[in-house]
Amino acid sequence: MSKYFKYFEYAYLFFAALFLFEAVRIWSEEPSKAYLFLFFVVVAVGMYFFKRRFRKKYEQRNQN
Repeated sequence: MSKYFKYFEYAYLFFAALFLFEAVRIWSEEPSKAYLFLFFVVVAVGMYFFKRRFRKKYEQRNQN
């Protein structure tokens, strides 16, 4: 089960990269929309670290 959690963690980073690419691509055309994508980047990176910390706690709890 822990293996699947690792894959989902990296999916958040993948989506963060996609959102960042999209924000840079539309920055000159629609800055307000680009800010929305930058917000999604921050949320996705935050979710990556949150899920990673949660998984490590879960693994540590199962070892004991």
